[in-house]
Amino acid sequence: MSRASRHLLVAGAQRCGTTWVHDLLAAHPEIAMARPARPEPKVFLSAEDSARGREWYLRTYFAHADGERILGEKSTSYLEYAEAADRAAEMLGDPLVLVVLRDPVRRARSHWAFSTDHGYEDRPLAEVLERNLEGPLPWTPGRTSVSPYAYLERGRYTDYLAPWLARFGDDVVVAFLDELTTEEAARTRLLERVGVDPALGVPPAEAVNASSHPAPELDEGLVARLREYYRDSDRALRDLVGRALPWPTAD
Repeated sequence: MSRASRHLLVAGAQRCGTTWVHDLLAAHPEIAMARPARPEPKVFLSAEDSARGREWYLRTYFAHADGERILGEKSTSYLEYAEAADRAAEMLGDPLVLVVLRDPVRRARSHWAFSTDHGYEDRPLAEVLERNLEGPLPWTPGRTSVSPYAYLERGRYTDYLAPWLARFGDDVVVAFLDELTTEEAARTRLLERVGVDPALGVPPAEAVNASSHPAPELDEGLVARLREYYRDSDRALRDLVGRALPWPTAD
């Protein structure tokens, strides 16, 4: 592997199609993604692992790499764990940080379905979201791959982007799942921004990792309240990316 390879971290967000994005990136011949992909490496959640150094990181997760331009890792808990940004910078220098986002209401529904699949949740979706609208429930960001108590908080994306933007600035790339799965041009732009040649192949859109317990539809009144809940964070995200968001907002 080349020491000139640049590092890429797919840092989140959870239930935003990052497994699908991982597979899109892994299909490109100029990108080597960390192996094994599951369980996620989560190196920078651990002070001990972060202190092992870059050579350990390369040996452990990129022994298969063979001169690719980009060495990528997907660990979607990173976004929620501010210390991970500093640890990644200390080991990797100037990685590109990719954050994939989606409609936060759809993200919350997907989160509930995933939690239900894995035995974390047995309450109805509407009950869960109504309870969460009353106020935040205890959870530990970055410590668990799924918290059944952060369905709504995890969709306030700019709350978690701040330390990554402070550390990496313009090297933080925000992409929207809603566009990547429907627009070849969006997938092309992503590959260009990552630093590889789209002419070598832009994979077609395929089905996003789905739950075996699809979330039920929500009534319009609850959806309106959820949109209002996300008003401020959606506005902040819109200002950050400098354009309209690809999902309905309260504005």
